[in-house]
Amino acid sequence: LPSSRFQFVPWHRLKQCDVTGDQLTCPRVREGPSEEDFNFREGRDFCLKRGRRKRREEEGQSWEERLQENWENCLELNLSYQDLGDPYQRENFFRILRRLIRVEKLQLINNSLTDLSSVRLPRCKMLNLHRNHLVCLRQLPKLPAVEHLCLSENAISSLRGLGALGSSPLRSLNLTHNPVTFSRDYRAHVFSCLPNLEVLDGIPKLPVDSFPLRVKGPETSRMCIIL
Repeated sequence: LPSSRFQFVPWHRLKQCDVTGDQLTCPRVREGPSEEDFNFREGRDFCLKRGRRKRREEEGQSWEERLQENWENCLELNLSYQDLGDPYQRENFFRILRRLIRVEKLQLINNSLTDLSSVRLPRCKMLNLHRNHLVCLRQLPKLPAVEHLCLSENAISSLRGLGALGSSPLRSLNLTHNPVTFSRDYRAHVFSCLPNLEVLDGIPKLPVDSFPLRVKGPETSRMCIIL
């Protein structure tokens, strides 16, 4: 909000506000610092102190606020570009992710996320994790219903953990601009683990992608060994 009085106030703590979380398409979910973490200056300037935000017990979320957030009923949500620089910001972000039990389309672009393995998104059909800091497919959330998954511009260097997506109805996968895309027989390995996959990195499955994986060894040899 433009007013310095409400600069760090989330919408569900404003008086006479009946907007719920499932009515917001791109909400800002970063929590502001506690009163102990900042000092007011003249005008709209704030002096923020570094350090972990210490919540008092009486600052716990009320039942009315929880109902107004209403993350459980969100079907489509964009939580991109949240600037999760402090530990308490990430804790609040993961608190919200764990409440998204009905979300079907979720955007988490450019949030510097490193590990989502503790999160389960049971109904998520489309997940966009473009430009984060994932280094392994085992750091993905549990996605039993995912159909479209975007992991472009992360730091994934191997396909370990890809088999966990084999039980999901995954139709398209995007791993562009990850180190793993430069590995040998990359596309063949992906389609061997995910035989129902239709599109990889924006390219539909090709006949060459179904060829058997090449055996490791010299590329060319003129020797014939008869046993």
